[in-house]
Amino acid sequence: MGIRVTNLVKIYERTTILHGISFTVDDGEFVTLLGPSGCGKTTTLRCIAGLERTSGGVIEIDGQVVSDVQRDIFVAPHERNLGMVFQSYAIWPHMTVAENVAFPLVVRGMRDTREAVGWALDVVGLGALAKRQPSELSGGQQQRVALARAIVGRPKVLLFDEPLSNLDARLRDRTRAEISRIQKELSIPAVYVTHDQAEALSMSDRVIVMDAGRIVEEGEPRTLYRRPTSRFTADFIGAANFLSLVYRDQAWFAPDGSAVRLADIEIGDTGETREAVLRSEIVGVRAADAAIPKDSLNALRGTIENLQYMGSHIEYSIDVSGVLLNALSNEEFAKGAAVLVTFRPQDIHLLPKPASAV
Repeated sequence: MGIRVTNLVKIYERTTILHGISFTVDDGEFVTLLGPSGCGKTTTLRCIAGLERTSGGVIEIDGQVVSDVQRDIFVAPHERNLGMVFQSYAIWPHMTVAENVAFPLVVRGMRDTREAVGWALDVVGLGALAKRQPSELSGGQQQRVALARAIVGRPKVLLFDEPLSNLDARLRDRTRAEISRIQKELSIPAVYVTHDQAEALSMSDRVIVMDAGRIVEEGEPRTLYRRPTSRFTADFIGAANFLSLVYRDQAWFAPDGSAVRLADIEIGDTGETREAVLRSEIVGVRAADAAIPKDSLNALRGTIENLQYMGSHIEYSIDVSGVLLNALSNEEFAKGAAVLVTFRPQDIHLLPKPASAV
C-alpha cells in the first residue's frame, strides 16, 4: 500500500516549514523529493520516519495511520517498520560489519540474527566482509553497510536522506546505481531526499520538486526535464536557457526578430509574451553565414560573449539581442564571433501562462 501523505504541516515555533503538502508513494515505487536547501524535503522525510512530530495532516504507511494530530495518533519510529539511511553513515566503530547490520534486530530482542544479517549483506554485496571493522572499509563500503542495516529487518518502507553526499563523484555514480538495483530487487516503496538533480533524474520513478515548504511540481524525470510546467523546475533541473517570445502576425518571435517554430502549435494573443525553455545541450552553434534548413531548424543571430573549454565540449555564452544563451558545442569559435544559435522546433518548450494571466 506504500505511503500516503495528506496535508502535511510542520511548524517550528512560529515558522511554518511545510504548508499542507500531499503525495503518495506506491508499492515498489522510488520517489525523490528534490529541491534547494531549506525547502522542507528533509523535514518531510523525518516526519514520515517519526523523527519529527507533525503539526497537522495525516501520514499512512502500508495502510496504517502513523501520524494524525487531530486524532492524537503518533506511532513511534521503531514501530513503523521502516529502514532509513542517513547522510552520515552512523556506523559503530567498535562493532564488526555483521554486528552493525545486526544491531536493529538485537534492539528488537532477536537472538539469532545470522540468517537475516547474511541475507542483507549478500544483497549489498558485502557477504565476504562480515567480520571486518568499519575502519577497514572504504566510504562506499560503509555506505552499503548502512544500507544493509536499513533492510535487514525487511521494512515496508525505505527512506534515504542525501545518502551519497559524502562520496566522491565517481563512487557516487556507482552507489546510486546499486541503491536503485537493491530497491527494485526488494520492491519496497522508497522516498529519497536530495538536492542533486543527477541523482533525482537517474534513480527515480517520479520526482517531487519542492520549494519553500510547498510542492512546485511532480512527474516522471523525463517529463520534468523536457516539459516542465514551472520556471522554477526548469531552472532547478538541468542547465536551462529562458527565451522570451512575443506573439504577433500569427507566430512567436525571438528577441532578435526571428520567427520561432514550435513542434506543438500554440496560438497566443497579439502582443502576448511567454517564456520558453531551451536546454543548453540541444543548442547548436554555427557560423553566421552557414546554410540552415529552414524546415527543420530555428536559427537566431548572436555573438560569442564568453567561452570555456571543457575537454569533451566547449561551453559558450552567446548574446542574442541582449539575452545570454548558453550552449554546449564541439564547434570552435572565438570570443566576439558572429554565430547562429540553432535548435529544433521539438526542443523548445513554451511554459504555460502564469496563473494570473489565464
